[in-house]
Amino acid sequence: MTYQTQGNDVVVRGEDAAVGGGDAAVEDSGSAARKPRVNFAQAAPKAFKALIGFDAAAREGLDPALVELVQIRSSQLNKCAYCLHMHTSDAHKAGESAERLHMVAVWEEAAHFFTAKERAALALTEAVTLVARGGVPDEVYERAARHFEEAELARLLALIFTINTWNRIAISTGKVPGTDER
Repeated sequence: MTYQTQGNDVVVRGEDAAVGGGDAAVEDSGSAARKPRVNFAQAAPKAFKALIGFDAAAREGLDPALVELVQIRSSQLNKCAYCLHMHTSDAHKAGESAERLHMVAVWEEAAHFFTAKERAALALTEAVTLVARGGVPDEVYERAARHFEEAELARLLALIFTINTWNRIAISTGKVPGTDER
């Protein structure tokens, strides 16, 4: 599939132009030519504020390092460059090592970089983020439940819900990675 800009229009060419059609190559001939999209915070302020409140409630009492790891992993899975840049930068500023940040994408193969609790959270993050691929397996949920008290587990789930929502907002509205507009 190829995206080409002609003036202000985007023309899609190729047989695999349907959404969800595998790993087709995408050629973007300049994201600078992209039309501005809705500013979600300005256009839907009540929804935006409600999501901020939900996000804040989810984080309450969770380890800040764990919060960033979860947000990074979900953003990687959702291919949200805007959120990935934001949360890796935030984690680095908060003192997270570059070494661990580089290993989040391959956390299962690099298990020794993460605690058992972090690995349980990352597994749950993957299952919830990719829920359409087979739900949340009992063993993943039970593993997380062994490491998190019920209220903490509920907040972890809420955190995973919120980062997935933020990813979808950033991708849908065309947020530009590196701008960190919050």
